[in-house]
Amino acid sequence: RLQLSMGDSATSNEATKDELSQQAEVAFDNLLDSFNPMKNKLNWLLLAAPVALYMNHQHNVALAFIFSMVAIMPLAFLMGKATEEIALRTGEAIGGLLNATFGNAVEMIIAGLALYAASKSTNQATIETMIEVTQASFIGSILGNLLLVLGLAMVWGGVNHKIQHFNKDAGQMNGSLLLLAILALIIPSAVGLMGIDTGDAIRDISRFAAIIILIIYGLALLFQLKTHVDVFAAEAGHGTHEHPTMSIKDAWILLILSTAFVGWMAHILVHNLEGAVHDLGVPELFVGVILLPFFGNAAEHFAAVIVAGKDKMDLAIAIAIGSSVQIALFVAPVMVLLAWFLSVDLTLEFGVLETAATFISVLVANSILSDGKTNWLEGAMLLASYIILGAAFFLI
Repeated sequence: RLQLSMGDSATSNEATKDELSQQAEVAFDNLLDSFNPMKNKLNWLLLAAPVALYMNHQHNVALAFIFSMVAIMPLAFLMGKATEEIALRTGEAIGGLLNATFGNAVEMIIAGLALYAASKSTNQATIETMIEVTQASFIGSILGNLLLVLGLAMVWGGVNHKIQHFNKDAGQMNGSLLLLAILALIIPSAVGLMGIDTGDAIRDISRFAAIIILIIYGLALLFQLKTHVDVFAAEAGHGTHEHPTMSIKDAWILLILSTAFVGWMAHILVHNLEGAVHDLGVPELFVGVILLPFFGNAAEHFAAVIVAGKDKMDLAIAIAIGSSVQIALFVAPVMVLLAWFLSVDLTLEFGVLETAATFISVLVANSILSDGKTNWLEGAMLLASYIILGAAFFLI
């Protein structure tokens, strides 16, 4: 009997090992399929990456700039896919935070490289260009996530589901954080309109506000992930249950690889930014507010729209609103402090039009999200607002 029992145990262990091995092979195959253009047509755009490298080597700044932006899109999609896989295991609050963090890696790389270039340059025009594009990219990222990403998610989700519900308490708290960030933008702009020599005051106010905002962001993370986790939990009955298609290890590998390649393409983009603006004849403000955030936030575009179509609006809103909160309360203040370290006068005075556009966009988004439910018409209103602002930034 003992021998029979030991034999059955060995057979069971072998069967378990075979099953685990088979599951690992399936997960790895799913990882490879993530890059397969036959499985996802968007992956054909990955061919833009070697073209961008070649054009950069040939010093064709305009084409290197364009192809590097195009290459970021499929890479950002892979980032979104990886974070969605991780979110299936960690929960939607942490999943949305993770997606927003890695999605904003592009903005941080672009801004950091631009500020470094400004610190090393002796050409005042180059310094002003880098600072203006950096500031505009912050505003553009906030507007893009609040209006474009959230609008697309609501439209696509509304097409597939008549009414979609979400946790409005979490949305209202994120909206309040955005209003606090807008306060830090309005004050320096108001001081700048006083008509006196306030350069040093604006710089000092911006640096002080950046420190305070970073403290508030840290407290918000503590609130969201530790003391009030239940506030950010998705309400029961929202969305459909899904099973992961790849292992957690493969999901992290995909996330890290795609993020690394996004950073590489962003480096090429920044390196050719000033020359491309001159060669293409596109306004610097339009490049910073519309083009860079559009391609840089592609991860949020795809991830938020995909999960909204699956009736998972809590995750879609966590991605879109969470990314705006991170830009306003983390990325922008960190870049102000980094510029301080590099002796570059980057402030939170982003201009009257940019500040007014951001303030109004936050009010519109908060109004739409106040009732805890969405439909396709509300998404269309957000998209209309984004188109109007895009036209304004292109024409001025």
